Amino acid sequence: MDSAETREFKNLLGFIGLCVRAGKLAAGDAMTAEALKRNKACLVLMSDDASENTVKKYRNMCKSRGIPIITLCGRGRFGAAIGREYAVTAAVTDKGFAERIKELAERVDVNNGKNTSL
Repeated sequence: MDSAETREFKNLLGFIGLCVRAGKLAAGDAMTAEALKRNKACLVLMSDDASENTVKKYRNMCKSRGIPIITLCGRGRFGAAIGREYAVTAAVTDKGFAERIKELAERVDVNNGKNTSL
């Protein structure tokens, strides 16, 4: 990443941190799955080093509900952004936060051009 992308990526992670402080992020496998099951999730965030089983599980859950997934950085950096040691999955439970995170992620192209909409 060049310095502009790095700055944009830091902005993305910072905004995700704001989402946590606002109480609009359900972090961790159980909380993410629960938010999806209760139709509270507007967006799912996932670390880029999630296991194949985790990726498959959330891809299936999100596809059936029409919820986009954004793949971010490694679990350590993702966790640090949300105040944890590490994080693999999280669900954004507010539509406004979800839309802004998607906008910021598009600027950085965190999915390397892959379509995150399901």
